Amino acid sequence: MTVLETILTRRSIRKYIQKPVPDGLVDQMLEAAMYAPSANNSQSWEFVVINDRSMLDIISVVHPYAKMLKYAPLAILVCGNKDMENNEAYLCQNCSAATQNIMLVAHALGLGSVWLGVYPKAERIDPIRELLKLHANIIPISLISIGWPDEERQTPDRFDRKKIHYNVTW
Repeated sequence: MTVLETILTRRSIRKYIQKPVPDGLVDQMLEAAMYAPSANNSQSWEFVVINDRSMLDIISVVHPYAKMLKYAPLAILVCGNKDMENNEAYLCQNCSAATQNIMLVAHALGLGSVWLGVYPKAERIDPIRELLKLHANIIPISLISIGWPDEERQTPDRFDRKKIHYNVTW
């Protein structure tokens, strides 16, 4: 699969086959995450791999859009480290790039994933921070549900020339 094919065919997958994701594949996703661009090359991210069934079940209840974690074998929490980057806007950008890389590699490896927003919602941040005992300097930004797909999603045509502007000053 080419990079463009990977980008164009990646879909949000919420249904999974009950089969664990091997550690080697997790490492590949995390390696890709750590090669994402970051402001001033701060690499201000931290990753929490969650494969404990009870933790996944709890998160599926405390996060309003994470019901699929009840069936997912794995989630990766992408966090920003305020000690490495004091501008939260850059933390969010850095972690978003890492999140996208994880999801693209997951798709290229035959896995399904879906991006679950955490930041900036305190009602999502606080219970996750408490459950995982995150330090005060660590901000959970995004949560990615990952597993072997048990559904197929079609790729819609999203290319829209009306959204492209050249040399515009609005």
